[in-house]
Order: sequence, then C-alpha cells, then structure tokens
Amino acid sequence: MPTLPTDGTVLPITRWGEPVMHQLCKPVTTFDDQLKKLVADMVATMNAAEGVGLAANQVGVDLQLFVFDCPDADGVRHQGVVCNPTVEVVEGKDRKLDEGDEGCLSLPGAFTKCARPDWARVTGVDENGEPVTFEGNGLLARCLQHETDHTQGTVFGDRLSRKYRKRLFAEAEELAPHYPADWPVSPIYDPENELTDAE
Repeated sequence: MPTLPTDGTVLPITRWGEPVMHQLCKPVTTFDDQLKKLVADMVATMNAAEGVGLAANQVGVDLQLFVFDCPDADGVRHQGVVCNPTVEVVEGKDRKLDEGDEGCLSLPGAFTKCARPDWARVTGVDENGEPVTFEGNGLLARCLQHETDHTQGTVFGDRLSRKYRKRLFAEAEELAPHYPADWPVSPIYDPENELTDAE
C-alpha cells in the first residue's frame, strides 16, 4: 500500500457553490515539488477533517487530483494519490447499487442516501507520474467514484433527486454555524465545549 505524506499543512476546505467545485478541472501535466507539496497539504487537510478522500478543487486548486485513505467492505484500508483519474464501474446485469449514506467535506456535516455501484476501479497516475490502479467495494468504491466526480466538477448533490437534495441542503444549513469558514484549520465549534479550550 502506498504511504501518504505526513508533512503537510492543513488548508481551508472549499465549499459547494464556489466555481472551482462545479467545473471540469485541468489535467495534471507537471509532476514537481509543488505538486508533492499540494498532495501533502491535501492529506493533512483530509486527516484534520476526518475524511476518507479529498480532491484538489476542495482546497481551491483547479487540478484533476485526489488523495484517499479509506477502508473497503472488509475493513481493509487503502490509500493513495490519483492524478487524471478515470473510473470504471460494473454495468449491465451484474451491476449492484449500494444505497448507503454519502457526505462531502465541502458540504460539512450533512449526509443522505446516494445510490452508487458497489464496486469501482480508478486508474490514473500518482504524484510522480507513475501509473496507478485502485479498486474495491463498500465505502472504498463510493470514495473512488465520489472523488473522481470532483475532478470532473460534479458534486454528489448533482446525483440526487430534488427531494433528497433539498433535505441535504437543509441539514447542511442547520449545521453550518458549527463549521468556521476556514474549517478544518479552525476546529468545529461546539457550544457545549466552549470553555474547554480556554481552561
């Protein structure tokens, strides 16, 4: 399993509604130290937000790139870096949908059911330009599809019916006061623990 970098800086997460979240991102063409720093910062940000994946446009960078650290249906942990991803899912009579809950760090705190194929394979290259392939089921399959969607300017709300989308946004709006504008640089605001940091 590839080892993700541990020397990154936590960045603010870009929210749905910002243009970079809703447009096709640019392919990665330069594999240099700047890209490696971005990857390290993305990993630090994903970990600070307690997420299982994060795409570059979620930190405001217009590139087809994501990082992930996510278990599959058997609890086996997978992690990696994917630039210029292409996703493959099962089609036809063998296709099975997972109706599980889905959330997004760019719409923090809100979850709703989103049907996706229960297996996925992603191919691309890593931060060094070397070919990579990741595949699996369960949450990993959902993560690989969700993050590849981000690189194409698609958020999972785009895949929901109007009813579920409305419910998702209502939940996000209710939770919004808990998430500072620069989250996860600043932690989630919990009024019940308001005095904890000051003590």
